[in-house]
Amino acid sequence: MRLLIDQPNDGVSNMARDEALLMLVGKREAPPTLRFYRWDPPTISLGYFQHYSEYESLLLPAGGLPVVRRTTGGGAILHDREWTYSLTLPIGHSLVNHGGAQRLYEIVHEALVETLLLLNVKTSRCGFSDGSSANKGPFFCFDRRHEQDVVISGMKLAGSAQRRTRFAILQHGSIVLANRFDQHRVGAIRDFVDLDDDSLLDPLIAALTRGLGASLDCGEWTSVELELADSLREKYASETWTKKY
Repeated sequence: MRLLIDQPNDGVSNMARDEALLMLVGKREAPPTLRFYRWDPPTISLGYFQHYSEYESLLLPAGGLPVVRRTTGGGAILHDREWTYSLTLPIGHSLVNHGGAQRLYEIVHEALVETLLLLNVKTSRCGFSDGSSANKGPFFCFDRRHEQDVVISGMKLAGSAQRRTRFAILQHGSIVLANRFDQHRVGAIRDFVDLDDDSLLDPLIAALTRGLGASLDCGEWTSVELELADSLREKYASETWTKKY
């Protein structure tokens, strides 16, 4: 499996790159890929079905941030000091066939729980869902609860969402390192352990290697992938897409 670690990018570029992977992995023109990335500037991503008017009603400072709409459902996320990951696999891959899409949530979140325990931060998976769905529930994802979410002291540290096509599955999620904004019930790893933002990656990648049962080989974007992602920027930058609902 290819491992990509990107430099921080704006929300439009990040979402365009995830969709480019979904399309090309589905066509078997790109390998199964685990990608880590960050956001600059801080950005709010809307779940696919969320109403844009909810974003417009946000107070400052969150209401003054750039906004992009994801291709996955769920609640809005305020992306700032975090690592975001995306895992893209073709339909028919052994990780999809054995345990299904739900198992992918378990693998990634178990790896994060294992990694944080090495840093003496005891977390767990939430273990219950609050009934939120793609277009139903609190506006912010981190106010919602899913049984697979990673939590500490009742606060959510990480959550994930999926988009599935006939050819591939994309799962991506946010791992909050520090919280500079007043989101409700948001936990941040640096509230519990003093670490450099980059130092989480190596042990997390090692845990994911074990959980995924695959070697993770550092790779680079191909010119075809970057060209497709660049063409998809127009979609994610457009009001038609952003204000879809």
